[in-house]
Amino acid sequence: MLEHKPYLDTELNLMKLSDLLHTTPHKLSYLVNAGFGQNFFHFVNHYRVEEAKQLLLDRNMDHLSMLGIAFEAGFNSKTAFNTAFRKSTGITPSEFKEKRPAL
Repeated sequence: MLEHKPYLDTELNLMKLSDLLHTTPHKLSYLVNAGFGQNFFHFVNHYRVEEAKQLLLDRNMDHLSMLGIAFEAGFNSKTAFNTAFRKSTGITPSEFKEKRPAL
């Protein structure tokens, strides 16, 4: 996940990722559920939120809107982005960006 960043694909699903990993969707689903204690979409969204956090901290990305950040991190809608981000961090992406350290 970290090396190839398949989570950046907005259309990533269980079937696509299982194909990339040369396994079955059933085995991958079991691995994610048993190994990480979460469903596939929460697993993928964790990586997307971490990517979004890095983008929000990067002042070179200030030209991107929140929707642009969402798309760059692999989300396919601003609503999905905001919901996953808030669930993961307890704050909105905008609040996260406002709290970043000053230069």
